Amino acid sequence: MDGSTLTWIFLIGGIILMALEMVLPSGLSLILGFSGLIVGLIRFFGLLNDPLTASLAWIGISMVLTVGALPFIKKFFGGETSYKYADEDYEAMDQIVEAVEDINDVTNEGRIRYQGISWQARTLEGNVPAGTKVRIKYRDNTTWIVEPVDAIDQPQQERIKE
Repeated sequence: MDGSTLTWIFLIGGIILMALEMVLPSGLSLILGFSGLIVGLIRFFGLLNDPLTASLAWIGISMVLTVGALPFIKKFFGGETSYKYADEDYEAMDQIVEAVEDINDVTNEGRIRYQGISWQARTLEGNVPAGTKVRIKYRDNTTWIVEPVDAIDQPQQERIKE
């Protein structure tokens, strides 16, 4: 293989890898492409003549840049991250839902509709007729413990919807 052909392979391969970063963003192809450009330029100036040495130089420069630059790239150019609290019971607390069936404080035969699904429900005290708005307090196994919501007690958004 001609020496100038290998130089062009490093230069064009580096540019292709750097362009590939736009399609597959991770930072790694940018680093590999940049190290390919560096080796291509070193070969262009005649400092690396042996193909084996050029390949080893590319591997070494890639490793050094990966260890040194990847944390910097991830810190300043990282993607979006979001965190969500994964406790369903916590998210359900204080949600206002509708009683689908009569709910009492003795049995778990009452039902509410929460997130489009009918769930067993029980009140802390008293009876709640079907169609009444209730607030979820907590969950006892698979039964939601609820309390009736007065019209004054409903949040502003719920009153606006009605």
